[in-house]
Amino acid sequence: MPSASTPFANRDQTLYRLLSAAVGDDAATSALTVLTIDPALAGSGDTVSRAQVAMALNAALFADLLVRVPTAARYVQTVREAGETIVFDHGALRTIDGETGDLPAGHEAFGRFLIPLGYEVGGLYPLPKLKMTGRAYVQRDLPETIPQFFVSELHVEQLAEAARAACASVFGTSVDPLGEAEWAALDALSAKAACAFEQGVTALKGALACFERQHQPPALADYEVLLPETREGAWIATEGNAFNHATTRTANVMILAEELKEDGYPMKPSVEISQNGRVRQTAILADKVVRPFREADGSEVPLPVPGSFYEFITRDIDPETGKLDLTFDSGNATGIFAVTRNA
Repeated sequence: MPSASTPFANRDQTLYRLLSAAVGDDAATSALTVLTIDPALAGSGDTVSRAQVAMALNAALFADLLVRVPTAARYVQTVREAGETIVFDHGALRTIDGETGDLPAGHEAFGRFLIPLGYEVGGLYPLPKLKMTGRAYVQRDLPETIPQFFVSELHVEQLAEAARAACASVFGTSVDPLGEAEWAALDALSAKAACAFEQGVTALKGALACFERQHQPPALADYEVLLPETREGAWIATEGNAFNHATTRTANVMILAEELKEDGYPMKPSVEISQNGRVRQTAILADKVVRPFREADGSEVPLPVPGSFYEFITRDIDPETGKLDLTFDSGNATGIFAVTRNA
Protein backbone atom coordinates (compact mmCIF):
# COMPACT_ATOMS: atom_id res chain seq x y z
CA MET A 1 0.00 0.00 0.00
CA PRO A 2 1.86 0.77 -2.20
CA SER A 3 2.53 -2.94 -2.55
CA ALA A 4 4.46 -5.30 -4.74
CA SER A 5 2.27 -6.87 -7.39
CA THR A 6 2.42 -8.80 -10.63
CA PRO A 7 1.50 -6.45 -13.51
CA PHE A 8 -2.14 -6.87 -14.45
CA ALA A 9 -2.40 -6.08 -18.14
CA ASN A 10 -2.98 -9.31 -20.05
CA ARG A 11 -4.54 -8.18 -23.30
CA ASP A 12 -6.75 -11.26 -23.45
CA GLN A 13 -8.42 -10.54 -20.11
CA THR A 14 -11.88 -9.02 -20.18
CA LEU A 15 -10.98 -6.15 -17.88
CA TYR A 16 -8.08 -5.11 -20.09
CA ARG A 17 -10.15 -5.35 -23.27
CA LEU A 18 -12.95 -3.35 -21.68
CA LEU A 19 -10.67 -0.57 -20.48
CA SER A 20 -8.70 -0.50 -23.71
CA ALA A 21 -11.89 -0.11 -25.75
CA ALA A 22 -12.67 3.04 -23.77
CA VAL A 23 -9.26 4.72 -23.35
CA GLY A 24 -6.85 2.96 -25.74
CA ASP A 25 -4.13 0.37 -25.27
CA ASP A 26 -1.48 2.68 -23.85
CA ALA A 27 -3.65 4.19 -21.12
CA ALA A 28 -5.12 0.79 -20.24
CA THR A 29 -1.69 -0.80 -19.91
CA SER A 30 -0.38 2.12 -17.87
CA ALA A 31 -3.27 2.03 -15.42
CA LEU A 32 -3.51 -1.73 -14.99
CA THR A 33 0.22 -2.16 -14.37
CA VAL A 34 0.32 0.39 -11.54
CA LEU A 35 -3.00 -0.31 -9.79
CA THR A 36 -3.55 -3.28 -7.48
CA ILE A 37 -6.32 -5.27 -9.18
CA ASP A 38 -8.38 -8.00 -7.55
CA PRO A 39 -7.73 -11.23 -9.54
CA ALA A 40 -11.49 -11.88 -9.51
CA LEU A 41 -11.86 -9.01 -11.98
CA ALA A 42 -9.69 -10.48 -14.77
CA GLY A 43 -12.34 -12.43 -16.64
CA SER A 44 -12.47 -13.93 -20.10
CA GLY A 45 -15.00 -14.23 -22.88
CA ASP A 46 -17.59 -11.78 -24.16
CA THR A 47 -19.62 -11.17 -21.01
CA VAL A 48 -18.70 -8.45 -18.52
CA SER A 49 -19.84 -8.12 -14.93
CA ARG A 50 -20.94 -4.90 -13.28
CA ALA A 51 -17.87 -5.21 -11.04
CA GLN A 52 -15.58 -5.23 -14.08
CA VAL A 53 -17.28 -2.16 -15.53
CA ALA A 54 -16.98 -0.46 -12.14
CA MET A 55 -13.24 -1.21 -11.93
CA ALA A 56 -12.66 -0.19 -15.54
CA LEU A 57 -14.41 3.11 -14.83
CA ASN A 58 -12.16 3.77 -11.86
CA ALA A 59 -9.03 2.83 -13.81
CA ALA A 60 -10.01 5.14 -16.67
CA LEU A 61 -10.67 8.01 -14.28
CA PHE A 62 -7.34 7.35 -12.57
CA ALA A 63 -5.53 7.48 -15.92
CA ASP A 64 -7.28 10.72 -16.86
CA LEU A 65 -6.41 12.32 -13.51
CA LEU A 66 -2.72 11.67 -14.12
CA VAL A 67 -2.97 13.55 -17.42
CA ARG A 68 -4.65 16.53 -15.75
CA VAL A 69 -2.59 16.60 -12.52
CA PRO A 70 1.18 16.57 -13.13
CA THR A 71 1.98 16.36 -9.41
CA ALA A 72 -0.08 13.19 -9.13
CA ALA A 73 1.63 11.77 -12.20
CA ARG A 74 5.00 12.47 -10.58
CA TYR A 75 4.02 10.53 -7.45
CA VAL A 76 2.60 7.59 -9.40
CA GLN A 77 5.74 7.40 -11.51
CA THR A 78 7.86 6.99 -8.36
CA VAL A 79 5.64 4.08 -7.32
CA ARG A 80 5.99 2.53 -10.75
CA GLU A 81 9.77 2.92 -10.75
CA ALA A 82 9.95 1.23 -7.34
CA GLY A 83 8.18 -1.82 -8.80
CA GLU A 84 5.19 -1.33 -6.53
CA THR A 85 1.48 -0.86 -7.16
CA ILE A 86 -1.18 1.46 -5.78
CA VAL A 87 -4.17 0.37 -3.75
CA PHE A 88 -6.81 2.72 -5.17
CA ASP A 89 -9.12 3.46 -2.23
CA HIS A 90 -11.63 5.96 -3.57
CA GLY A 91 -12.22 8.87 -5.89
CA ALA A 92 -14.36 11.94 -5.43
CA LEU A 93 -16.50 14.39 -7.35
CA ARG A 94 -18.57 17.46 -6.63
CA THR A 95 -22.12 18.15 -7.77
CA ILE A 96 -24.72 20.90 -7.57
CA ASP A 97 -27.93 20.40 -5.62
CA GLY A 98 -29.84 23.07 -7.50
CA GLU A 99 -30.77 24.05 -11.03
CA THR A 100 -28.69 21.97 -13.45
CA GLY A 101 -30.45 22.19 -16.79
CA ASP A 102 -30.94 18.77 -18.39
CA LEU A 103 -28.74 17.06 -15.81
CA PRO A 104 -30.27 15.52 -12.65
CA ALA A 105 -29.39 17.63 -9.62
CA GLY A 106 -26.85 16.65 -7.00
CA HIS A 107 -25.64 13.14 -6.32
CA GLU A 108 -28.47 11.65 -8.39
CA ALA A 109 -26.56 12.61 -11.54
CA PHE A 110 -24.06 9.91 -10.55
CA GLY A 111 -26.08 7.55 -8.39
CA ARG A 112 -28.31 6.81 -11.38
CA PHE A 113 -25.47 5.01 -13.20
CA LEU A 114 -23.35 3.94 -10.21
CA ILE A 115 -26.23 1.81 -8.85
CA PRO A 116 -26.36 -0.35 -12.03
CA LEU A 117 -22.60 -0.84 -11.58
CA GLY A 118 -23.26 -2.42 -8.19
CA TYR A 119 -22.81 0.65 -6.00
CA GLU A 120 -24.98 1.64 -3.07
CA VAL A 121 -24.84 4.51 -0.59
CA GLY A 122 -22.81 3.23 2.35
CA GLY A 123 -22.73 6.43 4.38
CA LEU A 124 -24.11 9.97 4.58
CA TYR A 125 -21.75 12.75 5.70
CA PRO A 126 -23.08 16.26 6.45
CA LEU A 127 -20.59 19.01 5.62
CA PRO A 128 -22.37 22.04 7.11
CA LYS A 129 -19.34 24.37 7.03
CA LEU A 130 -19.28 23.94 3.27
CA LYS A 131 -23.06 23.94 2.81
CA MET A 132 -22.66 20.47 1.34
CA THR A 133 -23.48 16.80 1.96
CA GLY A 134 -21.27 13.88 1.04
CA ARG A 135 -22.30 10.34 0.17
CA ALA A 136 -20.04 7.33 0.04
CA TYR A 137 -20.96 4.98 -2.80
CA VAL A 138 -19.51 1.52 -2.10
CA GLN A 139 -19.41 -1.34 -4.61
CA ARG A 140 -21.33 -4.29 -3.15
CA ASP A 141 -19.55 -7.16 -4.92
CA LEU A 142 -15.98 -6.28 -3.92
CA PRO A 143 -16.23 -3.42 -1.41
CA GLU A 144 -12.60 -3.54 -0.24
CA THR A 145 -10.94 -3.87 -3.65
CA ILE A 146 -13.08 -1.76 -5.99
CA PRO A 147 -12.69 1.96 -5.19
CA GLN A 148 -15.52 3.85 -3.56
CA PHE A 149 -16.88 7.16 -4.84
CA PHE A 150 -17.27 10.06 -2.43
CA VAL A 151 -19.99 12.17 -4.08
CA SER A 152 -20.63 15.59 -2.56
CA GLU A 153 -23.36 18.05 -3.45
CA LEU A 154 -23.55 21.79 -2.83
CA HIS A 155 -26.91 22.94 -1.44
CA VAL A 156 -27.58 26.03 -3.53
CA GLU A 157 -30.61 27.05 -1.46
CA GLN A 158 -28.29 27.71 1.49
CA LEU A 159 -26.29 30.33 -0.41
CA ALA A 160 -26.88 34.08 -0.50
CA GLU A 161 -29.28 35.34 -3.15
CA ALA A 162 -26.59 36.64 -5.50
CA ALA A 163 -24.74 33.33 -5.36
CA ARG A 164 -27.95 31.40 -6.02
CA ALA A 165 -28.50 33.50 -9.13
CA ALA A 166 -24.92 32.90 -10.25
CA CYS A 167 -25.37 29.16 -9.79
CA ALA A 168 -28.53 29.20 -11.90
CA SER A 169 -26.71 31.15 -14.61
CA VAL A 170 -23.71 28.79 -14.67
CA PHE A 171 -25.18 25.36 -14.02
CA GLY A 172 -28.53 25.89 -15.71
CA THR A 173 -26.84 25.29 -19.07
CA SER A 174 -25.92 21.69 -18.18
CA VAL A 175 -26.65 18.89 -20.67
CA ASP A 176 -27.11 15.19 -19.97
CA PRO A 177 -24.42 13.00 -21.62
CA LEU A 178 -26.40 9.76 -21.22
CA GLY A 179 -28.61 8.73 -24.13
CA GLU A 180 -30.72 5.74 -25.14
CA ALA A 181 -27.82 3.42 -25.97
CA GLU A 182 -26.10 4.10 -22.65
CA TRP A 183 -29.29 3.51 -20.71
CA ALA A 184 -29.99 0.26 -22.54
CA ALA A 185 -26.54 -0.98 -21.48
CA LEU A 186 -26.98 0.23 -17.90
CA ASP A 187 -30.41 -1.39 -17.72
CA ALA A 188 -28.88 -4.70 -18.80
CA LEU A 189 -26.29 -4.44 -16.04
CA SER A 190 -28.95 -3.51 -13.54
CA ALA A 191 -31.14 -6.48 -14.46
CA LYS A 192 -28.54 -9.26 -14.42
CA ALA A 193 -25.37 -7.71 -12.92
CA ALA A 194 -23.70 -8.55 -16.25
CA CYS A 195 -24.08 -7.77 -19.93
CA ALA A 196 -22.58 -8.42 -23.35
CA PHE A 197 -19.09 -7.03 -23.89
CA GLU A 198 -20.16 -4.33 -26.35
CA GLN A 199 -22.88 -3.18 -23.97
CA GLY A 200 -20.25 -3.00 -21.24
CA VAL A 201 -18.12 -0.74 -23.44
CA THR A 202 -21.14 1.48 -24.10
CA ALA A 203 -21.96 1.71 -20.39
CA LEU A 204 -18.33 2.49 -19.55
CA LYS A 205 -17.99 5.22 -22.16
CA GLY A 206 -21.29 6.74 -21.06
CA ALA A 207 -20.23 6.79 -17.41
CA LEU A 208 -16.89 8.38 -18.32
CA ALA A 209 -18.66 11.14 -20.23
CA CYS A 210 -20.44 12.12 -17.01
CA PHE A 211 -17.10 13.13 -15.44
CA GLU A 212 -16.76 16.28 -17.49
CA ARG A 213 -18.00 19.86 -17.37
CA GLN A 214 -21.56 19.59 -18.68
CA HIS A 215 -22.25 23.36 -18.63
CA GLN A 216 -20.95 26.26 -20.69
CA PRO A 217 -17.79 28.10 -19.59
CA PRO A 218 -18.82 30.32 -16.67
CA ALA A 219 -19.19 34.05 -16.97
CA LEU A 220 -16.36 35.74 -15.09
CA ALA A 221 -18.90 37.92 -13.27
CA ASP A 222 -20.72 34.81 -11.97
CA TYR A 223 -17.45 33.20 -10.89
CA GLU A 224 -16.45 36.33 -8.97
CA VAL A 225 -19.78 36.20 -7.11
CA LEU A 226 -19.36 32.51 -6.26
CA LEU A 227 -15.73 32.63 -5.13
CA PRO A 228 -16.17 34.46 -1.80
CA GLU A 229 -19.46 32.66 -1.03
CA THR A 230 -18.53 29.07 -1.92
CA ARG A 231 -15.11 28.16 -3.21
CA GLU A 232 -16.45 24.65 -3.82
CA GLY A 233 -19.17 26.06 -6.06
CA ALA A 234 -16.55 28.15 -7.86
CA TRP A 235 -14.48 25.00 -8.38
CA ILE A 236 -17.45 23.19 -9.94
CA ALA A 237 -18.06 26.22 -12.16
CA THR A 238 -14.69 25.74 -13.86
CA GLU A 239 -14.15 21.97 -13.48
CA GLY A 240 -17.70 20.66 -13.64
CA ASN A 241 -18.10 17.06 -12.51
CA ALA A 242 -14.46 16.18 -13.21
CA PHE A 243 -12.82 13.52 -11.07
CA ASN A 244 -11.83 15.74 -8.13
CA HIS A 245 -9.18 13.40 -6.75
CA ALA A 246 -7.94 9.83 -6.56
CA THR A 247 -6.72 8.30 -3.31
CA THR A 248 -3.95 5.85 -2.47
CA ARG A 249 -4.64 3.56 0.49
CA THR A 250 -1.35 3.36 2.36
CA ALA A 251 -0.13 1.57 5.49
CA ASN A 252 0.96 4.73 7.34
CA VAL A 253 -0.17 8.07 5.97
CA MET A 254 1.69 9.96 8.71
CA ILE A 255 5.07 8.60 7.61
CA LEU A 256 4.25 8.91 3.90
CA ALA A 257 3.19 12.56 4.32
CA GLU A 258 6.54 13.45 5.89
CA GLU A 259 8.44 11.60 3.17
CA LEU A 260 6.53 13.43 0.46
CA LYS A 261 7.18 16.79 2.12
CA GLU A 262 10.89 15.99 2.15
CA ASP A 263 10.67 15.14 -1.54
CA GLY A 264 9.25 18.59 -2.27
CA TYR A 265 5.57 17.80 -2.75
CA PRO A 266 3.23 20.67 -1.77
CA MET A 267 1.39 18.78 0.96
CA LYS A 268 -1.60 19.76 3.05
CA PRO A 269 -0.08 21.00 6.34
CA SER A 270 -1.78 18.43 8.57
CA VAL A 271 -3.24 14.92 8.51
CA GLU A 272 -6.98 14.64 9.14
CA ILE A 273 -7.96 12.03 11.75
CA SER A 274 -11.52 10.68 12.04
CA GLN A 275 -13.44 10.82 15.29
CA ASN A 276 -13.06 7.05 15.73
CA GLY A 277 -9.32 7.35 15.04
CA ARG A 278 -9.32 4.61 12.40
CA VAL A 279 -9.30 6.76 9.24
CA ARG A 280 -6.45 9.19 8.54
CA GLN A 281 -6.15 11.32 5.41
CA THR A 282 -3.97 13.97 3.77
CA ALA A 283 -3.36 15.23 0.25
CA ILE A 284 -1.10 17.03 -2.18
CA LEU A 285 -2.38 20.55 -2.82
CA ALA A 286 -4.33 20.92 -6.06
CA ASP A 287 -2.42 21.74 -9.22
CA LYS A 288 -3.21 24.96 -11.03
CA VAL A 289 -5.02 24.76 -14.37
CA VAL A 290 -6.06 27.42 -16.89
CA ARG A 291 -9.76 27.65 -17.70
CA PRO A 292 -11.83 29.92 -20.00
CA PHE A 293 -14.24 32.53 -18.66
CA ARG A 294 -16.82 34.47 -20.62
CA GLU A 295 -16.63 38.26 -20.54
CA ALA A 296 -19.68 40.52 -20.80
CA ASP A 297 -18.95 41.19 -24.47
CA GLY A 298 -18.98 37.46 -25.29
CA SER A 299 -15.23 37.07 -25.57
CA GLU A 300 -13.32 34.51 -23.48
CA VAL A 301 -10.41 35.11 -21.14
CA PRO A 302 -8.19 32.27 -19.80
CA LEU A 303 -7.35 32.42 -16.07
CA PRO A 304 -5.51 30.13 -13.62
CA VAL A 305 -7.71 28.30 -11.09
CA PRO A 306 -7.35 25.27 -8.77
CA GLY A 307 -7.70 21.92 -10.52
CA SER A 308 -7.82 18.37 -9.19
CA PHE A 309 -5.42 16.71 -6.75
CA TYR A 310 -4.14 13.46 -5.21
CA GLU A 311 -4.97 12.11 -1.76
CA PHE A 312 -3.67 9.48 0.67
CA ILE A 313 -5.58 7.49 3.29
CA THR A 314 -4.88 4.93 5.99
CA ARG A 315 -7.73 2.70 7.14
CA ASP A 316 -7.55 0.49 10.24
CA ILE A 317 -9.54 -2.64 11.02
CA ASP A 318 -12.85 -2.06 12.78
CA PRO A 319 -12.56 -4.21 15.93
CA GLU A 320 -16.32 -4.77 16.02
CA THR A 321 -16.45 -6.33 12.55
CA GLY A 322 -12.87 -7.50 12.02
CA LYS A 323 -13.02 -5.85 8.59
CA LEU A 324 -11.38 -2.80 7.12
CA ASP A 325 -13.09 0.42 8.21
CA LEU A 326 -14.41 1.72 4.89
CA THR A 327 -16.22 4.70 6.39
CA PHE A 328 -15.43 8.37 5.92
CA ASP A 329 -15.60 11.25 8.38
CA SER A 330 -17.27 14.65 7.96
CA GLY A 331 -14.41 16.46 9.68
CA ASN A 332 -11.80 14.73 7.53
CA ALA A 333 -13.73 15.52 4.35
CA THR A 334 -14.12 19.19 5.29
CA GLY A 335 -10.38 19.44 5.87
CA ILE A 336 -9.51 17.72 2.60
CA PHE A 337 -11.75 20.10 0.63
CA ALA A 338 -9.39 22.92 1.59
CA VAL A 339 -6.65 21.70 -0.77
CA THR A 340 -8.49 23.20 -3.76
CA ARG A 341 -8.93 26.58 -2.09
CA ASN A 342 -5.48 28.10 -2.20
CA ALA A 343 -3.85 26.36 -5.12
